[in-house]
Amino acid sequence: MNELMKNAVVSDYNGFEQREFDLYGHRAYVISPNGEPNGRWIWRAEFLGAFDTVDVEMVRRGYTLVTYSISDMYGCDEAVELMKQFYDFCISELNLSEHTILFGFSRGGLYSANFALKYPSLVSALYLDAPVLDIKSWPGGLGVGVGSEHNFKECLEIYGLDRSSVLSFKGNPADRLSELADNKIPVVLVAGAVDEDVPLSENGALLASVYEMTDVPFLYIVKENCAHHPHSVDDPTDICMFLETVAL
Repeated sequence: MNELMKNAVVSDYNGFEQREFDLYGHRAYVISPNGEPNGRWIWRAEFLGAFDTVDVEMVRRGYTLVTYSISDMYGCDEAVELMKQFYDFCISELNLSEHTILFGFSRGGLYSANFALKYPSLVSALYLDAPVLDIKSWPGGLGVGVGSEHNFKECLEIYGLDRSSVLSFKGNPADRLSELADNKIPVVLVAGAVDEDVPLSENGALLASVYEMTDVPFLYIVKENCAHHPHSVDDPTDICMFLETVAL
């Protein structure tokens, strides 16, 4: 076992062993199905433990679950490169597979989609749940959503933008969705139909409109009368079966 893993803080995650340690100045979490990381893995970009029915079931099916805590970076270029450092650690030190399944919940959609766009050959599939795919939508609130003023100010600073330049910014996942499809990256998309925080029409529905015109595997679940919360689904079977089927 890697030295960092050996000296990690050990705790329980739904009956599985969770190891927590510092890596390159950020907190890393590794949850193993049998006490040791194995080849197949899922990577929760944000909010470990929240609405995690799919996460837990995938660990039960033998997948290692990891998280690298780089919050408040909104999936910017620097965040993606930190993710690549963590990815390299996972495959070199934890002997995980060269292909990961990324889980992007809410703002985690920015991290997951941007990593997949930068490193498509490393990603088996994406599970996006009420994902943010355009910073103008959230945290900006420049469309039909309510936005978040504090988060928008922080996000603009991280991206080196202002309220004027963000309007012409073309580095959002929403601007590059055809690239995800062109790279044949399978996607699960789950979203609430009446989400006022991360409006479906400005985020997930844009992805659906691209993927539904292709033959790339795509599972789309819209929850009627559901807002931004609760995320995920009560019964994870269909999502897990999809991910296991399409994952490399």
